[in-house]
Amino acid sequence: MTSLRVGFAGMTHLGINSAAATAARGFSVLGFDNDADRIARLSRHDLPLEEPDLAEYFAAHAERLDFTADAARLAECDIVYISTDVPTDDSGHSDLTPISALIETVSRHIRDDAFIVVLCQVPPGFTRALRSVPHDRLIYQVETLIFGRAVERAMYPERFIVGLADPAKGLPAPYRTLLEAFGCPILPMRYESAELAKISINFCLVASISVANTLAELSEAIGADWSEIAPSLKLDKRIGPHSYLTPGLGISGGNLERDLRTVIEIGSRHGTDTGIVSAWMKNSAHRKDWLWRILSDKVLAKKPDARIGVLGLAYKENTNSTKNSPSLLLLSHLGERKGLRVYDPVVPASIVPHAHAATDPLDCAAGCDVLVLATPWPQFKQLRLADLRAAMAGRVLIDPYRLFDGRPAAQEGFEWHGLGVGNA
Repeated sequence: MTSLRVGFAGMTHLGINSAAATAARGFSVLGFDNDADRIARLSRHDLPLEEPDLAEYFAAHAERLDFTADAARLAECDIVYISTDVPTDDSGHSDLTPISALIETVSRHIRDDAFIVVLCQVPPGFTRALRSVPHDRLIYQVETLIFGRAVERAMYPERFIVGLADPAKGLPAPYRTLLEAFGCPILPMRYESAELAKISINFCLVASISVANTLAELSEAIGADWSEIAPSLKLDKRIGPHSYLTPGLGISGGNLERDLRTVIEIGSRHGTDTGIVSAWMKNSAHRKDWLWRILSDKVLAKKPDARIGVLGLAYKENTNSTKNSPSLLLLSHLGERKGLRVYDPVVPASIVPHAHAATDPLDCAAGCDVLVLATPWPQFKQLRLADLRAAMAGRVLIDPYRLFDGRPAAQEGFEWHGLGVGNA
């Protein structure tokens, strides 16, 4: 085990998962947060978030994980990451005040030979504008957080994108030792390039999502099946086998929308054209309402008092985050209607106080005319169509992520609706 001690300041989603992965790579880790109750929970391995394998990593590497609410202990560390989540509002704007305050706190307590690494996402220009830390000890590193895959991404990064005040000087030796332990390419560049690289990655992702969503909707209209088309794109060398070509319900979670909003604002200041970015945001808003459009057109137009079950409240599987959740948008349209039932494996149903809080998926389906599978939780895919048929009063499945195959569903007597597939 290396003698380096690595600190993570900010024990939210990003910091907790990054700390666990760093401990798993053999480093002594100190997690700091001003929230003493959160630190107490982490110290007894009572995790405040949902991520696959996170509890197992905590248990396996407990001897290298330590937590504190005392900022003075950061002086023990050779490197301290600023690792708190950056919240966004409903308009995609971020409040960077807590990030700046945390950097100030850390800078007052670390040693003169220690390094601060800003891991949380910040807009271009933020890092170089910092004055509380000498730039030769200040680094920006692009985070790779994906909710539901956070441990995997932190443990096995594809590459490290690193922003430095002067890339020609190279990486500081302790920091290079830390990164090399993860066995992936390291790409040093100036601060501004690294900050913009994160946005660039998200833009390519948004472009792929927008292609898939636009053409999946067209597939529904003309009787095509997008799942048959996507493999042909992945075999094109100009696009590639790892392209994100799965249609979904818009852009959720907050981070992608924040980057789109950031570029629109920067473009407005500098007179650059960002019309395509506005179009992506418009397309995302349109796709988020797919559930409501299908439910309205296919069910409520015929039976306004239909009893509805909604499986899933999180914005995607394997997370307890509901930021910009399409499920909650659908529920806002439905309002306080009678016969509404909801269930999610980790998100408490109490966030929809007017709905019946089901105890499991079949309880959610009980007596319903239509069942909406709004979040692609793996356990929902294990449901048997025969059990759903026995539980439900009606026979409509709205299944955007295609957890079920449409043909067997039809054979079981269901009217099935999935993203990207039309009626031939």
